[in-house]
Amino acid sequence: MRNHKVGTPEEWQAARDELLVQEKELTRRNDELAKKRRELPWVPVEKEYSFETDGGTKTLEELFDGRSQLLIYHFMFGPSYDAGCPACTSMADSIDGVLPHLHARDVTMLLVSRAPLEKLQAYKRRMGWSIPWASTAGNDFNFDFGVSYTPEQVREQLGPALDDPPPGLREMATATGTDVAGYVAEAPAPTSSAFVLDDGAVYHTYSTQGRGVEFLMGYYPILDRVPKGRDEGGSAAPASLLWIQRHDEY
Repeated sequence: MRNHKVGTPEEWQAARDELLVQEKELTRRNDELAKKRRELPWVPVEKEYSFETDGGTKTLEELFDGRSQLLIYHFMFGPSYDAGCPACTSMADSIDGVLPHLHARDVTMLLVSRAPLEKLQAYKRRMGWSIPWASTAGNDFNFDFGVSYTPEQVREQLGPALDDPPPGLREMATATGTDVAGYVAEAPAPTSSAFVLDDGAVYHTYSTQGRGVEFLMGYYPILDRVPKGRDEGGSAAPASLLWIQRHDEY
């Protein structure tokens, strides 16, 4: 570890008291932002979608499973993948254990991916998860919500970088068993979306991506409180995520 300032208990307490003021302010600010999220306008979801699930084909409304709120994590597992994105996998590890608590607050949470259901089921067994997982294979749900891209869109967005991708991107594609084009066809920025079922109608209420999904990465708040922190060397995503592996691969 690098050299670090060493002080007396009194110096530590003074610095800690000063930091506590800022932490409390951040907590209050987070409460304000949470309220603003809840106040966003609702957008009706008028298009019909079908999802393949363990319980058969279901509509978006049926995914709510009798509850009024639905939180979807758009898990990066495309049709050409052999395994799920390691970072997405780490998030699902964090989600799996909290499901009973979410259900108690009228929230259903599940994963949604474009890979065939059989691939998702096999990976779910490997990871030992209980979280529901739905396949959007054959429908436009992922494309309509901006979390999957056509080959033409991939080429347009990446341009020459598609033929000569940065090493980090190539490494992440390899980790899922596909090529770079297949990998980035599933939003390289992880995404989560929320919906509400009100009087028989489904509304889209919120989406976030990139660092916005860190609320699903339960290990980050823990790492933020130890001396080395995240220890990612200050690199930006996706390179900063390369340390994350599946829990059976460390």
